[in-house]
Amino acid sequence: MATNFKPHIEMAQVDLSGDWQPMAGLPGIEFKPLADNLDEQNRTGARSRLVRLAPGAFTTTAFTHSYWEEFFLLSGDMVELNGGNRHDANVYCCRPPGTPHGPFRSDGGCIALEMQYYPA
Repeated sequence: MATNFKPHIEMAQVDLSGDWQPMAGLPGIEFKPLADNLDEQNRTGARSRLVRLAPGAFTTTAFTHSYWEEFFLLSGDMVELNGGNRHDANVYCCRPPGTPHGPFRSDGGCIALEMQYYPA
């Protein structure tokens, strides 16, 4: 299989109680890698991860990146700080490269699934 694809993982148990890693520069926001070989410098690969915001955690600026991103809010709430729209679990986004999004806040905390990738 080409190196720009994620590995085959079959029904792996995911422990939500540990192994969360802090997001650099974003207090109260953590991620748990599921599969990751995203290479932003060479614009190849893909990443799947869980992202968790503690109650009251927020970002301060909009995000824009060079890869596709799909986002599914699994639990909790998320508020778009530009416009004030509040979303509860079971919302989905598919963002093409260059799409600004955020900043965000979670009032009660949340967990989301992010899938980020470059076209093969």
